[in-house]
Amino acid sequence: MKDLSVKDIVRETKGKIIIGNENYICKRYSRDTRKVQEGDCFIGIKGENFDGNMFWKEALEKGANCVIVQDIEFNDEEIKNFRNKTIIKVKDTLEALQKIAEYKRSLYNIPVIGITGSVGKTSTKDMVANVIKQKYKTLKTRKNNNGQIGLPFTILSMQDEEVLVVEMGMNHFGEMRKLTNIAKPNICVFTNIGTSHIGNLGSRENILKAKMEILEGIENPTIILNNDNDLLHKWNIENKNKMNIKTFGIDQKSDLNAENINLEENYSTFYCNINGKDEKINVPVGGEHFILNSLCAITVGLLLNIEIDKIKNGIENFELTEKRMDITEIKNGVKIINDAYNASLESMKASLKVLSQFKNGRKIAVLGDMFELGEYSKELHEKVGEEVIKNNIDILICSGQNSQYIVEKAKEQIKPENIYYKEDKEDILEILKNIVKKDDVILFKASNGMKFYEIAEKVITECK
Repeated sequence: MKDLSVKDIVRETKGKIIIGNENYICKRYSRDTRKVQEGDCFIGIKGENFDGNMFWKEALEKGANCVIVQDIEFNDEEIKNFRNKTIIKVKDTLEALQKIAEYKRSLYNIPVIGITGSVGKTSTKDMVANVIKQKYKTLKTRKNNNGQIGLPFTILSMQDEEVLVVEMGMNHFGEMRKLTNIAKPNICVFTNIGTSHIGNLGSRENILKAKMEILEGIENPTIILNNDNDLLHKWNIENKNKMNIKTFGIDQKSDLNAENINLEENYSTFYCNINGKDEKINVPVGGEHFILNSLCAITVGLLLNIEIDKIKNGIENFELTEKRMDITEIKNGVKIINDAYNASLESMKASLKVLSQFKNGRKIAVLGDMFELGEYSKELHEKVGEEVIKNNIDILICSGQNSQYIVEKAKEQIKPENIYYKEDKEDILEILKNIVKKDDVILFKASNGMKFYEIAEKVITECK
C-alpha cells in the first residue's frame, strides 16, 4: 500500500493545516458528500454550477476524517467542534487534487496504459482492462471519468494494483498535457482521430495535435495506434523510425491485422496471426469497431506477456460500460440499442452500421444532436443523414436543433412518411408507441446532454 499522509498532502500542495494530525493516513478520497464513507478525505471542488467547498462541514459530519478546501474562513467554534478531524486549506483544490495524484503516481513502478482518441476510449479501456486482469491485479477508470477531475481520483484510488488503465479525454489544447503529467503512461493507445470537439479545436489536424500531447514528458513510451485511421496512419509513417510504435488494423497492413471477419448482430469473430499461429477471436458484441478494440487489447496483452488463451478469454468475457451498445429485447422480439451516452460523426457511423446488420424487422434510428462541432455542425449532421441512407435505415426519428440537418439530408432518399422530427424529445416515446412492430430494432444515439438514454430506458420500462 502506498497511502499518503496529511504531511505528504500539505507538502505537495503547499497547503496549510488548520487543525489536525499531520501523520493521519488518507486511504480514500471523495468529492461528493452523498458518497462520503467513514474515514474519507473529502476534497471540495469548485465547479461551474456549485462549490463543493461549501459542503466541508457536511463531509466531516458524515464521517470524513479530513477535508481539503479553498476560500473558506474558519471561526473558533468550528475549529472546536471538529478538533478531532483534519482540515487542510489550499489555494486551489483542483490543482491540489492533481498535485497529490501526480505524487501518488510517482510511488508506483508499474505499467500504466493511457487510452485516448476521439471515440471508443471507454469501450477500448473496458476491453483492455479485462484482458490485463486475466493475469494482473488491475485498476481502470470507472465509467468515463477521464478528465481533469476524474483521472486524478482514479489514481488516488490505487492500492496494490499491478497495472493501471486510464482513459484520457480532452476538448482543448493543454488539457492532455496536464493529464499525462499526472498519469505518466508508459503505454499510450490512440483509438482514432475524428471530429469530436472540432468546434473547440478547429480541425482534425488540431485534434491530432492536442491528443499527441499525451506523449509530452514521457520517456520512451510504447505507442499503440489504429492504423486504419487516416491521420494516425500518416503520423505512423512519419514517426515509425523515431518511436516504438505498434499498429493494428483491418484495412491497412499493420503489426496485427484482423482477417476472415464474420460480423453478426450480437457478436463477431475474426482471425489474426499471433506468434506465427492463426488464432480465432470471439467478440461478444457486434460492430466492426469492436474488432479494432479487440486488436488493441491483444496488442496490449502481448506487450505485458499475457498468454494468448488468457487474452482471448478477456475479450470473450468483457462487459461494456452502461449506455454503450446496451441491447435489450422487449416484447414481440423488439430490440432496443441504447448507445446514447455520447455521439460524434464517427460513433454515429459505427452505431448505424451495427443497426444495419440486424436481419429481422425494421431498423429504426432515433438520433439527436452532436455537440461541440461549432461551424462544422451543419456539415457533420448532414453526413449523419448520408449514413442513415447508406445503411438502409427504415425509419428515422430526430429531435434537437441540429438534427434537422440529418432529417433534411435523409429526405433525399427516404420517404417522408418514414421520417419524424420533433422539437420536444419527449414526443419520441409516443411516436414509438404508435409505430413499433414485431421484431423492430431501435437505436438511440445522441450526445449525452440530449439525454436520449432516458427515453430508451422509458421505452424499455413501459414496453417490457
